[in-house]
Amino acid sequence: MNQTQHTPAPPLSPAIAWRQALQTKLMDALDAAWAIIERSVDPAEIREALDRAKAIGAIAVMGRKVALLEPTPRTTPAKAVKATADLSLEPLNAALAPVAAPMAAQAEHTRRALEKLKGGRRGRP
Repeated sequence: MNQTQHTPAPPLSPAIAWRQALQTKLMDALDAAWAIIERSVDPAEIREALDRAKAIGAIAVMGRKVALLEPTPRTTPAKAVKATADLSLEPLNAALAPVAAPMAAQAEHTRRALEKLKGGRRGRP
């Protein structure tokens, strides 16, 4: 039987708790405005509920901007260095070996042609 270990969730930061509380309040207010729109036949009451829904949307936008002010967790340089140290270039070098030999020969040919041009002989033997 295969059982997975359940790790407890980390405690909520104050910013996350605030975002969740704000979202709950806004959803409840929007549900109340929607209920008014659904059950009412009075145009003034519907207009007031629509204005309230627009205000809720504006508050939600501002709440999102405030929530984005919390800095994101960064990895420490030691973790980043360890991650790059784990990478190996051996498979890449092995894969590029068949391509590297012809390119080296072409580079040598190009170098010789350039040397002939620099010598003032304009490529003539």
